[in-house]
Amino acid sequence: MMEVTSRGDDVHEVMAMSLRAHEPLPVPDLTAQAARAAFPDGCLGMRLRDALGPVFRDDDFTDLFPRRGRPALSPGQLALVCVLQFVEGLSDRQAATAVRERIGWKYALSLELTDPGFDFSVLCEFRARLIAGKAERRVFDRLLKVCQDHKLLGSRGAARTDSTYVLGSVRVLNRLELVGETVRAALNALAIAAPRWLGGWMPPGWADRYGHRVENYRLPQTEAERLAFATAVGADGAVILTRVDADDAPAVLEELEAVQVLRAVWPQQYDLAANSPRWRATEELPSSQERIASPYDVECRYAIKRATRWTGYKCHLTEHCGPDLPHLVTDVDTTDASQSDQNMIAPIHDRLDQRDLLPDEHLVDTGYMAAATLLDAAHDRGVRLVGPMPPDTSWQAKAHEGFDLAAFAVDWQAQTAVCPRGAVARQWRERLDSRGHPVIRIRFSDQDCAACPVRGKCTRRASEPRDLVLRPQAEHETLQRHRQEQGTTAWKESYGRRAGVEGTISQAVRGPDIRHARYRGLAKVQLQQIFSAAALNLLRVDAWLTDTPLARTRASRLEALPVMA
Repeated sequence: MMEVTSRGDDVHEVMAMSLRAHEPLPVPDLTAQAARAAFPDGCLGMRLRDALGPVFRDDDFTDLFPRRGRPALSPGQLALVCVLQFVEGLSDRQAATAVRERIGWKYALSLELTDPGFDFSVLCEFRARLIAGKAERRVFDRLLKVCQDHKLLGSRGAARTDSTYVLGSVRVLNRLELVGETVRAALNALAIAAPRWLGGWMPPGWADRYGHRVENYRLPQTEAERLAFATAVGADGAVILTRVDADDAPAVLEELEAVQVLRAVWPQQYDLAANSPRWRATEELPSSQERIASPYDVECRYAIKRATRWTGYKCHLTEHCGPDLPHLVTDVDTTDASQSDQNMIAPIHDRLDQRDLLPDEHLVDTGYMAAATLLDAAHDRGVRLVGPMPPDTSWQAKAHEGFDLAAFAVDWQAQTAVCPRGAVARQWRERLDSRGHPVIRIRFSDQDCAACPVRGKCTRRASEPRDLVLRPQAEHETLQRHRQEQGTTAWKESYGRRAGVEGTISQAVRGPDIRHARYRGLAKVQLQQIFSAAALNLLRVDAWLTDTPLARTRASRLEALPVMA
């Protein structure tokens, strides 16, 4: 590994580095001798190098480099450094120092003891190259392939998946802070790109209003004053956009990211149809999936999951959970925080199939479950999806005494439904719901429902009859069957294996810290989580090699207290 000390290279020059791929080198004799003297029982880097060999090869990254240019550092070695970095949660500077100082790392990287290492900025450049080449998953996939070759990971069997929140690397902003910071970011970008142009027309009061960070404690506190501030900021943002669009404005300003963010945020927060921007009411705002939450990371989204509220992303981890092999993470995916878990099963199965790691049984929680998803997994991939179906949220089901959907007999051939009192509904219409999903609406007659003595258990409408909204036959029957099955003791015992993935998330939080984004932007956060998952796999392979048993679930002192008969 050659030393790199310059940090002032142009980005294009750095990306133009060429690759002279080399076969992995054996561990130098002096390095091996020193490592075994320092660690007679071995250390993580030594054990992994001896068991798996050189995990990453230069050939795995050849297509990411041009044919001409200065020789680049070994991408195979840099990939391993990135994973080891996340094993210990190190910064780039700390990881580069570890390469120079630690014998265990030199052993794993096949470096001479006298190797000077590299400047820490090289790691940032390597991550940028992976993202630019859309090769974020290559490091993770290569590690899984090596584990498969060494019989540490098998196909089929059982897998389990769960998700957790990831806090974005930005400050959480309320709406007033958001619009104020959006204008401030745009003005700062313009001040760098075209200072004379901006200074020629900017009102003098803007320097006071946007010269410092916009924070809620500095803002007006009464409702009327806050509305006035929002209106003023809206007008200022509109002036900036008008000036940028003018003929005398430098053409490069339109391409500034901060200006593009301002252009995207303003129609979300303001009604621009009037002569001056009007501050939107809360109910007029777009959905959280569309709404930008920070001008400094436009892919962050606001989300709520039960009692947890956050701005950022969501990470999905899938692990193999067979009894005779290490529980390695076989897939990792990152989405914006507002993305529904139900949309993730098909992409997860696609990637597992490509890696020849598709399970027979896939254990998930309620968030991933839907009748259509379960049927698609079985039909398209031959995977049995196991998890609690979403509950019936109708008031009849919640009351435990009303007539919910399960109380009605549906004749799919005759297209009729029979209520618990024997009345037959013959009005059968196929429709699409608000999300575009096919549904069937069945309506009973006015006469049957009006004269029914148990009408109060069926509907709360004053005069309208009961109607049912069903999914298509296969989905409806699957939903009802699984809701019945998940109440049995056998199903609960089988599903109990899913709880192990909570330990995986706990390890990922305590180690690589997957709940805090190091970087900004979905692609960079995704790469962070991929390295984190690869780091977990190295830790688990090492635990397997040293016969370290799985940690038992922690119990409180009260739970562990023996009970006297």
